[in-house]
This record gives sequence, C-alpha cells and structure tokens, in this order.
Amino acid sequence: MNAIAALPAICDKYATETIPVTIHGRWLQFIKPRELASFIDPDDPLKAFPLWAKIWEASAVLAEHMAQLPTEPPLQILELGAGLGVAGITAAAFGHRVTITEYDPRALEFIKANVLLNNCPEAVVCPLDWGRRELEGQFDLIIGSEIVYSDQIIDMLAAVFQKYLRPQGRIVLAEGVRATGVRFWERMAANFNIRVRKTNLRSENETRTILLFEMAPKPVSP
Repeated sequence: MNAIAALPAICDKYATETIPVTIHGRWLQFIKPRELASFIDPDDPLKAFPLWAKIWEASAVLAEHMAQLPTEPPLQILELGAGLGVAGITAAAFGHRVTITEYDPRALEFIKANVLLNNCPEAVVCPLDWGRRELEGQFDLIIGSEIVYSDQIIDMLAAVFQKYLRPQGRIVLAEGVRATGVRFWERMAANFNIRVRKTNLRSENETRTILLFEMAPKPVSP
C-alpha cells in the first residue's frame, strides 16, 4: 500500500493531489487540494479565501532554513499559520519537536494528513486563534511564512510572540515584500534585534523576492 492509500479519510472527503518536494537533500511530500472551488464561498469569494491551500514560495524558503538548523539539542518550535505544514513538518522530519498550528479547521485536516504522510507522528497539530491564545507553553523558536498579511494582525502577532517565546528564544519569518511588512518590522524593531536575508526565486516569467527575518528579543534594561 502506498502512502496516499493509507490516508483514505482526507482523500475521500476532498479532491487532492500530492506534491513531492526535496528539501536539503530529503524527499518529502504534501497533500493539497486539487482545486479551490469547494473551499470558496461563491457569494463572497474573498471571505475566508483558502490561502492555506497552496505551497507558497516563502514556505519553501523557510523549510530550507529549518532543515539546516542544528538538532543537538532539538528545538521546541511553534509554527504559526502553517498552511499545509511544509516548514513545520520539515523541522520535525529533521529532528526538532514541533507544534504546528492553524486557525482554519480544513487546513488542520490537511496538516494532520501531511504529518502522517511524512512519518512525523511526534509533531503536535492543533488550532490556534491569535486573538484568544489558548495554547499553553513556550517555545525556543517561533516560525511562520506569509503570516504578515494585514495591518490588523500586527498587534495580535506581537501578543503571540510575547506569550509563546521563551526569553532566549528566536523568531524566524519568511515573507514577500509588501507595505504591511514594512509597518510590521518597524513595530517589532522596538523589542527585537532583526536580521534580514534576501532570497531571489527565479522562474521563466518572473523573479520573486522572499525576505527571511530572524528576530531575537532585545535585552531588558535593568
């Protein structure tokens, strides 16, 4: 029996396809929706649009970064807005202890399937509402890709970081270039030291720039 046949529930419920991905020399695969029509409200296509249902370029950049982190000791990692779980599952596959979170219950179904598909049974998958923050615990590393998508979430993300990041922890975010991101980083610069690394992803028709931000809390003045 192949891996996809071992996951009949999600494949029976949705039209799916499996995308193979090679990350830092390791072969992984991710189930995703084959089409988005069944996830979109025809009366309001922009309402709850399933942004989680695609493997974004930023997720691949973040996953590659996760694959290169030392695993001795393994890090306790929290992934925010995980989408299909690409970065978090990569971190788990390479030996870290990962909690993968999303808000959309349909996304969580796909993440759970992808955790099984990539043989990462110790990865924790759970919902997280950034406004309510009901998850318990703190983490060495908080990660996310394309999560800084509107000005309205900046305050919520700041509160998430404050609650879940350990005092000596770090945050790594992969983002496209957009105005909201500039305002977010200006806000974060008050409390974090920030380093930025640029990756240019080239295709036949365009070049896409992804910024990888590494954030560490500034020392608290006595």
